[in-house]
Amino acid sequence: MTEFFTALGNFFLATFEILPALGNIPNVLFILIGFGYFGYWMAQMKKHNQEAGEQ
Repeated sequence: MTEFFTALGNFFLATFEILPALGNIPNVLFILIGFGYFGYWMAQMKKHNQEAGEQ
């Protein structure tokens, strides 16, 4: 079981070594994905509110 956690730790270490080379791109991607999900959520809330008002 410790081998699994060691491999997982090594994977994250390798990932974090790549991030500085990518610069600000991961931050921009996370923000865009977050705004996309927020827009979807707001559209779903609007749809639910409209359905509740029709009854």
